[in-house]
Amino acid sequence: MSTHHVYRDCGMYGDIQLFAGTGSPELAQAIAAYLGITLSGRDIVQFPNENLFVRLHKSVRGQDVYVVQTTSTPVHRNLMELLIMLQTLRLDSAARVTAVVPYLAYARSDKKDRPRVPITARLVADMIDVAGADRYMTLDLHAGQIQGFFSIPGDVLTAFHILTKHVEALLPSLKDPVVVATDLGFAKKGRNFAAQIGVPIAFVEKRRAGADAHAEALSIIGDVTDRDVILVDDEVDTAGSMVQAVQLVKREGARRVYMVFVHPIFSGPAAERLAQLPVEEMITTDTVPVSAEKRALIGDKLKILSVASLLGEVILRAHEGRSVGEMFHE
Repeated sequence: MSTHHVYRDCGMYGDIQLFAGTGSPELAQAIAAYLGITLSGRDIVQFPNENLFVRLHKSVRGQDVYVVQTTSTPVHRNLMELLIMLQTLRLDSAARVTAVVPYLAYARSDKKDRPRVPITARLVADMIDVAGADRYMTLDLHAGQIQGFFSIPGDVLTAFHILTKHVEALLPSLKDPVVVATDLGFAKKGRNFAAQIGVPIAFVEKRRAGADAHAEALSIIGDVTDRDVILVDDEVDTAGSMVQAVQLVKREGARRVYMVFVHPIFSGPAAERLAQLPVEEMITTDTVPVSAEKRALIGDKLKILSVASLLGEVILRAHEGRSVGEMFHE
């Protein structure tokens, strides 16, 4: 995939107009650079009462509009920004509006697994639709069934193609590498990752108790003794599960440990916890911006790969009416 592409207007929906919320400005700028365009102007103002106001600098009537906004912290500010921008664009008669959400908030609230609880991922999907989106794009949803919560079409992409290329370059220097999925819920994606790079897989067995996010790593299913371990997961939030997984594989005799995950949420004590882990590399993406303070705390072990060219190419193909699956030989 090239690093720069000036799009060709196919005339289906007018020109591409790319807008950015305040959630991931650097990623939005990188996507614009890939497409060879500039970000469209807008004002986003927060009033003293915390209400948000959006104003476009110019009309988008008849245009093919994309809004890049991740919904990581501050979650509710970023989510409301996205919804208000979508409605603003719809009311200004954009021909088509696509919500580009690199990280979708509330994705873990995807089912009623206990009495008297919500399915908030469905609510978020409904809000994006009602706000005015015709389509959506996102990366590595926590659960595949969330696609069914949307009544609008979309592209659910994966950044693991980007991550596997980085890991493949490391393989010649690794001893008897093994991929370890951090929990059984990630088993299928972990198995696909292992198959992609041609190494065996093992699993961390853990159980989650109660309504909080606490889980206890119990044992390893598979062999990690005297092997280099590649721990894989979709996201790292507070890093509690990843800390347990690292400690467990080390206790079971693993040599060197590498961490691979898509979304660097890094809530609360995550950066401090990660900084103390005996890990060679932490390989992730820029679906969620990592502050300079957290980057400095973790240090050179943190490798952030950009998804800008992936999202830029999908935007281009959507605009031109070309297949997205061809990018992944599907």
